Amino acid sequence: MSTEVATISEKPAAPPSNCMICTEDLWKTYDMGSEQQVHALRGVDLRIDRNEYVAIMGPSGSGKSTLMNLIGCLDSPTKGRYWLNGQLVSELDDDQLARIRNKEIGFVFQTFNLLARATALHNVELPLIYNGTAAEERIERAKGALKAVDLEDRMMHKPNELSGGQRQRVAVARALVNNPAIILADEPTGNLDSQTGNEIMALLDRLHQQGNTIVLVTHEHDIAEHAHRVIHLKDGKVAGDERKK
Repeated sequence: MSTEVATISEKPAAPPSNCMICTEDLWKTYDMGSEQQVHALRGVDLRIDRNEYVAIMGPSGSGKSTLMNLIGCLDSPTKGRYWLNGQLVSELDDDQLARIRNKEIGFVFQTFNLLARATALHNVELPLIYNGTAAEERIERAKGALKAVDLEDRMMHKPNELSGGQRQRVAVARALVNNPAIILADEPTGNLDSQTGNEIMALLDRLHQQGNTIVLVTHEHDIAEHAHRVIHLKDGKVAGDERKK
C-alpha cells in the first residue's frame, strides 16, 4: 500500500519544456544562532516562461533579494526545487552552480561591477575568459555585444572615462556576451538619473523584443511598468502576480 502511494504522489522529474524558471515550494532559512531562524522565503512557487519580461517587487525584507540570489544560482535553497532552462539546479554544488551562472545567466547590477582598470571591451570579455573561449572568438563576440548596446565607439575606454549610463550599457553588453537563457537585472537604474535610466530601460525593452527572457528586481513602480508581468513578494511569499493584458 505504501509503495503504491509513493508512486502516485511522485512528482515529474522536469518542468514543462517552455518553463525557463520554475520553483516548487522554495524555502530559504537563515540560522541566526541561539536557536533563532529567519525564513527569508516561505514556499515560493513560481513559473516564468521563455521570453517573458517579469518584474519582482516587494518591500525591504520581503525576500526579493533572496529570491534573486536563488534564481541567479548565487545561493541554494534550504528546501524545495528550482529548475533553470530545464535543469534541476537546486541539487547542484557550488562549482556546478558557477558553471550554470556563467552559461545561462547574464547579470546587470545597480553598481555596474566593472573592473576599473580594464577597458569596456575587456570587461565584456570576462565571462568568455572564465569559460575558456579562444581569444579571437571572445574579442569578436565582445565587440558584437558592445555594438548591440550602441557602444562600439567606446570599447577602448575605461569605466572612469564613461558616463553612468555608458557604464551600465557595458554591464548589459557583458550580460549578453554569453547568449544567456535569462538576463537578471537587479535595480539596473538605481545609480542613474531619470533620463539615463529611461535609456537603459528602453535598451532592456529592445532586448526583450529580440527574444531575451528578462527578470527585473526593483522597488520602483515606474521601472516595473516596463515589464509585462509583476510578481509581488511579501514576508517571503508570493502576494500577487499581475499580467498586463
